[in-house]
Amino acid sequence: MSIALPLSRRDLSYFFFSQHFSDGLRTTLAILLPAVIGAQWGQFAEGITISTGAVCLSVTDTPGPLQHRRNGLLAALGLVFAGALLVGWLAPYRLALGTVFVALSFGLTMLLVWGARAGSVGSAALLGMVLTLAHPPAGAAANWLHAGLLGLGGLWYLLLALVQSRVQPYRSAQQALGECLHAVAGFLHLKATFYNTATNLDDDYRRLVAQQVVVNEKQEAVRDLIFRSRQIVSESTSTGRRLVLTFTETVDLYEHITAGYYDYAALRRAFGHTGVLAEIQGFIGRLATDLDYLGSAILANHAYGTPPPDRLPELRQLQARINALPSPEPATGTSTLVLKKILVNLRDLHRRVNSIRRYFDEARAAALAPDPRRVASHMQFVARQELEWSAITENLTLGSSVFRHAVRMAVACAVAYTVAELLWHGQHNYWILMTVTFMLKPGFSLTRERNIQRISGTLVGGALGVLVLWVVPSKDLRFTLLLVFMVVAYSFQRTKYFVTVVFLTAYLLIMFSFLGLGYLGIIEERLTDTVLGCAIAFATAYFLFPRWESDQLPDLLAATLRANLAYLRQLADRLAGREVPPTTYRLLRKDVYVASANLAAAFQRMLSEPRRTRRHPTEVHEFVVLNHILSANISAITTTWQDEATPNPTVPPAARRVLTSAQAALTKSLARLAAMPAITAEATPTATAALMQNVQADAQTSETIADRTLAEQLAFLQKVSSDLVRVTDALAA
Repeated sequence: MSIALPLSRRDLSYFFFSQHFSDGLRTTLAILLPAVIGAQWGQFAEGITISTGAVCLSVTDTPGPLQHRRNGLLAALGLVFAGALLVGWLAPYRLALGTVFVALSFGLTMLLVWGARAGSVGSAALLGMVLTLAHPPAGAAANWLHAGLLGLGGLWYLLLALVQSRVQPYRSAQQALGECLHAVAGFLHLKATFYNTATNLDDDYRRLVAQQVVVNEKQEAVRDLIFRSRQIVSESTSTGRRLVLTFTETVDLYEHITAGYYDYAALRRAFGHTGVLAEIQGFIGRLATDLDYLGSAILANHAYGTPPPDRLPELRQLQARINALPSPEPATGTSTLVLKKILVNLRDLHRRVNSIRRYFDEARAAALAPDPRRVASHMQFVARQELEWSAITENLTLGSSVFRHAVRMAVACAVAYTVAELLWHGQHNYWILMTVTFMLKPGFSLTRERNIQRISGTLVGGALGVLVLWVVPSKDLRFTLLLVFMVVAYSFQRTKYFVTVVFLTAYLLIMFSFLGLGYLGIIEERLTDTVLGCAIAFATAYFLFPRWESDQLPDLLAATLRANLAYLRQLADRLAGREVPPTTYRLLRKDVYVASANLAAAFQRMLSEPRRTRRHPTEVHEFVVLNHILSANISAITTTWQDEATPNPTVPPAARRVLTSAQAALTKSLARLAAMPAITAEATPTATAALMQNVQADAQTSETIADRTLAEQLAFLQKVSSDLVRVTDALAA
């Protein structure tokens, strides 16, 4: 069973106010305007060249802090200009040109060692060189003119992007925060299905873990935008302060949603027939919808048009419903106490959602003065990456995934260039080389996915374009459809590549029809070039130093275990009476979320690879689920203690031994993974030793109900940790 929400005004709001739609409009304007002005002035070819420069720079303009975007665009501008000049000079010497292009494809791909934005700068330079290959200028003067027009187009796009950011300095952060809330609302919707007795729990966990990956991506995007933007992170304005506070509350809300773990199989057996679980599911679903509406409002930057719904009467009604339930039979082992715990958790979630609603309360933000200590703590959540040349030389080894990808790119470009020059003489044979540069990705699974989307999207887009040209004789209407197709294509280029290819192909056919070219020949050539380019990229990714996700799993498994072990140790510190600073706790929590999401994403990609390359898919899935359950229960215990107004209760000796055993189990699991050095028992921090101190002195301490509950929770942590040892043994075998 999948969660399929019908298209609503809220969904349309998420699209039309999103960063992606904004980028699509800007890219369309930057590409179309120079061509239109050039046509009006009788300089259409020059206008197209300027538009091409704008296309090249749009490739590298990924969301992020303004200074990072500006630096990336400037670097791309310089490389596009230099690459076009070089191709123009070498155009008469085809062998030398091919040799230099292959070498540059390797070098520009190596820029990935500095991160995704640097990699996109290299892609922009390669695109500029490939498009120059299409119609190389003849003569030095023409070469300088061509490169200058490309640079002018890139400069035009750069200025347009910077002006938009200056006029709306907070829009990107608001859009990212709104989309983050949308993802968290989707996560909460999926949590509601666990109370549906008709669903399969394994499928529920599979979908939940997949959504966890999405939430982590959105949270990282918001962190990057907010905590790297000086104007926002300094909290110098009311809007910046509200963005920071709301994001912090959103992450805390997500933690509480994740921490709400229960034995759902036992719940279904004990209370499935009563109907109360369906009521809990309905309430959680409505709370998720409220959160989704809130994300839409922040995304659109306007407050609610109507007062938000009051869910307190529903909570009181649910409480009365739970109190009226008879206790289950002792044989089931489940009492109504667990339902009351769920009710407490729902009240807390309701309170936190209402707290996020205060984003639109400017008076509250204005009354809260900036705190330099809080600002300094925010900066710890984003890693700084220095552009050091040593990173390039250190990665010139087959042990580096970036180096292997760069070698594959160089080989694929060499094959594509040879095919285009010697074996296939089409009017647009540069499409083969362009397809290769954009279809070949670092991992095989992504390369395979992109190839499928490119070929199927080209087929569908070609059919759509031909249909428009057949049934729409009016040039004005065709031009209107071209505009719509451009906006759609560039709006989905980072989210739904298939949609981008469909509308990109369709609008190119319409554009070629305006140039007087035969569209049937164009679609035939584009499809042939696409298939050739995709075949070269696919074969290279499959046969030359293939990067299978299963090869990356040991490192990701170890990183996840290390994060959860550190997370468990902070709980040990609390139980030992040691103080854990809030920032330290949040950093540990972030590490768990990031490591878990990276592992889950790699597992999903592994399932799309050839069956022979998959290693222990069942055990890896079990590990992912157990890891989620472990971190959720650590969060549950920690947040309970954080919210306690009374001093921490005494920890029973047996509970201390159980917690020590859980840490030892995780340490053993780490030692079993061959991808990392074994962690010995001596690596356990002093907090664990502190837990074992004075055990005899505490032996006579009477245990309260709260103590017994804590002991049960810690015992469950030990059980999950032991299960992780079992699964790790199977994976390491």
